Amino acid sequence: MASRPSAETAVEGTSEKPAIPASSAEAVKAGDKKAVDGSQVQVSTVGRDGFYDPKQETVWTRLGLTAESFKRAPGTTGGQTDPMLQQQMKNRHLNMIAVGGSIGTGLFIGSGSALGDGGPLGILIAWIIMGVMLLNTCQAIGEMAIMYPVSGGFYTLISRFVDPSWGFAMGWNYWFQWAVTLPLELTAAAFTIQFWDTQGTVNIAVWITIFTVLIFILNVFGTWGFAEEEFWSSCLKLITIAIFLIASLVFVLGGGPKSGDYGSYWGARLWHDPGALANGFPGVCAVFVTAAFSFAGTELVGLAATEHPNPIKALPSAIKMTFWRITFVFVLSLMMVGFLVPYNDERLIGGSYDANTSPFVLVFRNANVSGLPDFINAVITVSVLSIGMSCVYGGSRTMLAMAEQGYAPKFFTYVDKAGRPLWALASVLVFFPLAYINIADVGTTVFDWLIAVSGLATIFTWLSINIAHIRFRMAWKAQGYSVDELPFRALGGIWGSVLGATILILVLIAQVYIAIWPLGGVSSSSERAESFFMAYLALPIVIAFYLVGLIWLRRKPKGLLEIDLVSGRKCHYSADELNEQRAKRKQWPLGKRIIHALFQ
Repeated sequence: MASRPSAETAVEGTSEKPAIPASSAEAVKAGDKKAVDGSQVQVSTVGRDGFYDPKQETVWTRLGLTAESFKRAPGTTGGQTDPMLQQQMKNRHLNMIAVGGSIGTGLFIGSGSALGDGGPLGILIAWIIMGVMLLNTCQAIGEMAIMYPVSGGFYTLISRFVDPSWGFAMGWNYWFQWAVTLPLELTAAAFTIQFWDTQGTVNIAVWITIFTVLIFILNVFGTWGFAEEEFWSSCLKLITIAIFLIASLVFVLGGGPKSGDYGSYWGARLWHDPGALANGFPGVCAVFVTAAFSFAGTELVGLAATEHPNPIKALPSAIKMTFWRITFVFVLSLMMVGFLVPYNDERLIGGSYDANTSPFVLVFRNANVSGLPDFINAVITVSVLSIGMSCVYGGSRTMLAMAEQGYAPKFFTYVDKAGRPLWALASVLVFFPLAYINIADVGTTVFDWLIAVSGLATIFTWLSINIAHIRFRMAWKAQGYSVDELPFRALGGIWGSVLGATILILVLIAQVYIAIWPLGGVSSSSERAESFFMAYLALPIVIAFYLVGLIWLRRKPKGLLEIDLVSGRKCHYSADELNEQRAKRKQWPLGKRIIHALFQ
């Protein structure tokens, strides 16, 4: 067995902070205004250890509402282990990001075209398989992020455990994915307004501008603004799903208004006519990417862990909540959609962002229930804007982490006194004008290619996370550690990540099949080529980022015994201590143990 790193080299308690010059620390203690990083700072904002303490600022400065808040936070971001981002995430924020953070366009609207492609059985198969993959992926994120809650989350861990050049590619790919998705979500939100403005009296550009301003305002409040927006919007989305499930059950049993379609027993008739599968096996393959798109953003819970004061305690419950979202939110709601909306409904054709194609809206329209279609559309608007906020948050934090590691220009490490990475935020927000492209005559074509850019990016990210976890577990064993020393162990262990990676590889193969032989066929070889490159445009982009990383970094992947398992590590409990805690939990009453296993 390989020798383990000395315990003396491990970072005890919390993350190791970079040393500061003794003269600076002494000056701080003496009451001088000498700065930790060379600039002038007030002693009142510097803690006993000589580091900037944002809690000493006024409430208005911490919220980002004063001119002072835009000044650079004194000190250094400290790289991976001591980011200046303020840890304003609370347990309720992480839980809601895990449960409802990615509920948006993919589920509410994208499920309509997916139903048309795959049928009721096809969408269940695709979403369940992708749900199994996602459950294992989130468990892998949880295991690594709890042990190493470093700035950049999974991207930094990919760089550490797999390959720096591939981590470089995944970081830039993830940032680019969110940057391109932002204008898509802004346009989607504007399209949802056309549900009410059927005559087009207000130009779509007006709504794009209004929603852009709203996202800018919310980002003024930094992490707190994102966390609160995610919490309340997720609450709204979950309440809406609950209303939909209850109403759908009533409709299936024939309890709907007599004036609608569901005034008598409905049951599973649509599984017989028009049928359970729309296009057979190819139809199921076509649904996988839509299912993946609907789950996109789930990995943000690992990224947000660095902005929680105690991720070791909070992250396990957030990770476990993923299972319940997959089960109740996605699988049950889509099962009801398959019962109540026929896959050959002409309103599903087109797959546009228009809420009129949402099966959730169509259910209430078919039932002739007034008011609820408008409510569902309002929730869709909020959901799309929520994903827009996630774009800004995920992209900016990734850019900040890359700059801290030297993978991006250093000026992106600028973090102000409100905990906002201003230049990193700007790197994503600067893409919002692309939303106006869809107004032009050629806008639809350009927009299709923008969607193609972000199409498979999430799948490459998830695949890399699973590979990183496999490498982490192999290095953990090779360096003499025991799984008993892990405070949170992935449900499926290393084999769960193997299963997750296998599913994702099969999805990529299925996408090749659909790209070459799309549903409905193609009329020429040029159309076939265009279909393939549009479906797989993310691949050459990832390869290009990887080649740049190879040239820029010139670093080779490390062997299992060379992988750093010490720096950035926040949990240093021994196996005996953790096993003692587990033994105590076994003595709990059965009900308490079940609640802990499922939710805590």
